[in-house]
Amino acid sequence: MVDDSADLRLRAVVELAQALATAQTPLGSARAGARRARLAMGASFAAVSAWERETGRLRVLVNDGDLAPGEEPEPADESYSVHDFPEIAEFLHGAWAGGGEPHAWVETAEGTGFSPGGSSWGRAAALRRRGRGSCVVAPVVLHGRAWGELYVARRVGEPAFRRVDADFASVLAALIASGIAQTERLAEVQRLAFTDPLTGLGNRRAVDMRLDEALERHRTRGAVVSLVVCDLNGLKKVNDRHGHAVGDKLLERFGSLLSLCGATLPGSLAARLGGDEFCIVAVDTAVEEVVRAADELCRRAAELEVGEGVACGVASTVPAVGPVRSARRLFRLADAAQYRAKALRAEHPVVAGIEGPGDPVVRLADAPPSPPDPERRTLRGR
Repeated sequence: MVDDSADLRLRAVVELAQALATAQTPLGSARAGARRARLAMGASFAAVSAWERETGRLRVLVNDGDLAPGEEPEPADESYSVHDFPEIAEFLHGAWAGGGEPHAWVETAEGTGFSPGGSSWGRAAALRRRGRGSCVVAPVVLHGRAWGELYVARRVGEPAFRRVDADFASVLAALIASGIAQTERLAEVQRLAFTDPLTGLGNRRAVDMRLDEALERHRTRGAVVSLVVCDLNGLKKVNDRHGHAVGDKLLERFGSLLSLCGATLPGSLAARLGGDEFCIVAVDTAVEEVVRAADELCRRAAELEVGEGVACGVASTVPAVGPVRSARRLFRLADAAQYRAKALRAEHPVVAGIEGPGDPVVRLADAPPSPPDPERRTLRGR
């Protein structure tokens, strides 16, 4: 005779594994884990929490099912001191992560059940306060360390969880741990692929992707797209006089300023294109605001202890510059504005199209490419 309960639990494990395989972020894994664990265990509520060791708190990432007053599906700030739930710190990392028993425990609102070191007053009180009769707590162990916990609860009046349920919860928690590990690796790969390692800003790949998306919005919805291109002046002199370590510090410091000024433009991307070239991509932001942010960047860069300030050029998808159908043309406009700022030793950003018909920046950007001059960089051919 087939054991129906075993068959149902096997199916639940398969469904959890499938849901975790499609998750793209650690939060997505936690979300899938909480929901599938709740359904698999016939529970009314489930949560996944992470142990923040530096603060000594369990931070709730996801609540799923019947929520009590004050609970939210993905709370911004719901956390609990591990001092109130000492088993997470005192027992889980040592005995449980090392393969000892028990792997999970049961609490009830009456203070019965089984757990390391006896019943937890904090959990029993929390069950009563939220109208729940029993819960199972299973560790989520990642890379041999306690990462957090899976918490599954039933209502008052429903059958209390038993030891066999705790064993099953430990299996589900192990699956959730593998899903979180997978998405953390994916997130790290993505971060490395789109981040400049020296400054922590976006890199050229991130800029290209953002511009492609932004210009599609410009074509379909008329969104204004702006690009600020910056060239950090005097980097070579700094490297020659003080060494590349000081030059790298200058790049990092300027990167921080770029991030600071870019933060005034909601949804913008601050990036390092390479060498001493940086940029900001802004979408659906008034051109005046972009110019103001670039002006603030010029002012702050001029106050740096080393270097010779920055040359900034600004280009936007506005009528004054003509149609902008590609990232290549927007870059050529911003480059041309930046080159003019450098030639004029301008203390403020130069804006493409600001001088009206016959604007020299627009003429330079649209001029046919000339043979490369070894003494001068040419407009980038994007």
